[in-house]
Amino acid sequence: MFVNLDTTTNSANVESQTLVVKLKKQQHTQMKAIAIKAIGKLTPFAMVAVLMFGTFACTPQAEAPVEEAPVEEVAPANDIVAVAKSAGTFNTLVAAVEAAGLAETLMGPGPYTVFAPTDEAFAKLPEGTVASLLLPENLEQLKAILLYHVVSGSVMAADVVTLNEAATVNGAMVTIAVGETGVVLNGSTNVVTTDITASNGVIHVIDAVLMPPTGN
Repeated sequence: MFVNLDTTTNSANVESQTLVVKLKKQQHTQMKAIAIKAIGKLTPFAMVAVLMFGTFACTPQAEAPVEEAPVEEVAPANDIVAVAKSAGTFNTLVAAVEAAGLAETLMGPGPYTVFAPTDEAFAKLPEGTVASLLLPENLEQLKAILLYHVVSGSVMAADVVTLNEAATVNGAMVTIAVGETGVVLNGSTNVVTTDITASNGVIHVIDAVLMPPTGN
């Protein structure tokens, strides 16, 4: 007698799968009954707590806002060079200072007192003088002239009027006199505006370019 083994095996597999499904349904029914009995034993307060906890657990929580670090504002430069640039009347002086390599010095801690010629003051020089001083071969002469306009320390107008002369960074002296029209340097250059303060010193505006004595 011939027995079909494939058919027998398939039947056994079907019966096994059916039995597993029945067992899972029985377990689910038993667990559901246990849960219902447990809930029935809870006090009303406990039931409310369970419901609230379930609602809270299922509700998406808003993310805490991320605080951005405050951005520190950088204060604008207020050194002698920056003040001269912002004034708009010392363009030639600033160009000369930069060409002579003195800008970094006058932006440093100082303090310095600068007798600053205006653009009009430079325009009083013989034609071609400024252009000639800005040439590479004449930069040492330009540097000497510019340093003759600088005094170490912060000398305010109230102190200037008490002096007869002052030593410049150039090494030469500049004479100071108080006349009817105000302070006069080297006998002919007028101080027209005083006490323009900077973070590293003070500027006094003059109406002519000071020329150092020969040899300085």
